[in-house]
Amino acid sequence: MSKILKIGMAQLNPIIGDIDGNVAKIIETIHRAIDENIELLVFPEMTITGYLPQDLLFSKHFIADNLKGLNKILRYVPEKMITIVGFVDRIDGKVYNGAALIQSGKIIDKRYKTLLPNYDVFDEKRYFTPAESNMPVPLEINGKTFLLGVEICEDLWDANSEVKITEQLAGQGAELIVNLSASPFEYNKRDLRRELIFSKVGKIKKPFMLVNQIGGQDEFVFDGNSMMLDAAGQLIGWGKEFVESLTAIDIDLETGLGAPVEVPEIRREERIFNGLVMGVRDYFRKTGCTEAVLGLSGGIDSALVACIAAAALGPENVTCVAMPGAYTADMSNEDAKKLADNLGVKFLSVPIKAVADAYEKELTEIFHGLPADIAEENIQSRVRGNILMAIANKFGYYVLSTGNKTELALGYCTMYGDMAGALAVISDLSKLDVYAVARFVNEKQGGKIIPERIFQRPPSAELKDKQVDPFDYEIVSPLVDAIINDQKSYDELLKMGYEEELIIDILNKIRLTEYKRRQAAPGLKVTGKAFGIGRRFPIINRYKK
Repeated sequence: MSKILKIGMAQLNPIIGDIDGNVAKIIETIHRAIDENIELLVFPEMTITGYLPQDLLFSKHFIADNLKGLNKILRYVPEKMITIVGFVDRIDGKVYNGAALIQSGKIIDKRYKTLLPNYDVFDEKRYFTPAESNMPVPLEINGKTFLLGVEICEDLWDANSEVKITEQLAGQGAELIVNLSASPFEYNKRDLRRELIFSKVGKIKKPFMLVNQIGGQDEFVFDGNSMMLDAAGQLIGWGKEFVESLTAIDIDLETGLGAPVEVPEIRREERIFNGLVMGVRDYFRKTGCTEAVLGLSGGIDSALVACIAAAALGPENVTCVAMPGAYTADMSNEDAKKLADNLGVKFLSVPIKAVADAYEKELTEIFHGLPADIAEENIQSRVRGNILMAIANKFGYYVLSTGNKTELALGYCTMYGDMAGALAVISDLSKLDVYAVARFVNEKQGGKIIPERIFQRPPSAELKDKQVDPFDYEIVSPLVDAIINDQKSYDELLKMGYEEELIIDILNKIRLTEYKRRQAAPGLKVTGKAFGIGRRFPIINRYKK
């Protein structure tokens, strides 16, 4: 009897809370897998509910409905197939992140997540109870018998844990290990996963498969990149990046080997752009909104956001608004219009000078005797925010805010002005990465989208005469990344060669503007440490290093 097993990696894009829709998608995939003679079909972590439902998990009805969804799936799984589906279980009042193994219309076994992540964006100990043990599951399919190890996402990422689930499963006789995953996108995450799995396979000498979900969910983007390595460490299956897919793989259970496949190298900037496009597309699709509006200033940040929005939603569903003020250069208006024409998006021009002047006139008595300063500058920004919100309210659009991570870190942004919006598209991109990704967009389109002058001119908020941004981004942008992304300490920054005065200034700016970030729109995460739920600092904070 041949021990060639045909495995299917079902890389899906679920919607949190759409249990009926997720179940329908699972059933449709099962039908496709049957047509392709797949014998072992594996779905991602918590596919029935979507990952992570957060406090929906405190609802008894939510968990009960997810169990009803699981029961609905059972009758579609035939005797000649074993399907593994991620779901949420409740036993004696305890909630578990689980995997159900289904065959012949019934659940033949269950396994639960052991290692619960509780760092950065993850908070699973708030919701789940860890598995007390995890043994391989004995399976028989089409005359083939084997021991299968089943683990869930974090069970693989065990560097800081004394418990090594993968090694335990292999040591207990598992001939193949599968990992149901919901691992969020970071621009280098695909390679990190592959290196980690390769390291595990090198130790256990067994084939290993990780099935990851795709799609956008609030701040998260999930990239897929499901993969399988055979016992020799060869990549024998890949589910592609940001694409729903069902990938069939043959594995010889006797040797643990399969046929190698090639995976294309994807440029860092392309990965980031594609991730942001998916994040925007799913944020709109899954919330039911279809059109976006954003301010187009003639600068690099809004130019990139416009490109992302047009790619995600279609140019016909994007409205760009130029809002020239008293200090707006003619070139800004010209470049904004040219970019909008190149993209084919709708374009409006709404001058703000009269409205800003009216604000200042009403405040003349209150401000009497005081010189013009940031108060008058920010009035202009807030007028622009109000205009965008008015358009959004009138036509049912979402406003996309256009600030980058460097600006957000330093507080170089205006509350209720340029920070206004439903989604902060590039808030996890440093200023230098904004330029790099924008360059990629232009190269991809033959240099014909973003006007070259936008790349060349000094960045400016254009809120006062002859204003330019008060930072050397070539120095400050990497410094901010070292502080936020790499979490470098004061002493480490000094050793890296940064001047003490600059370090103190930047650290103070980051510390003192926490209150702004607490009120910022949710931003799409593409690095290892984004602002938002994965970075929690007190607003009242006098610790300066």
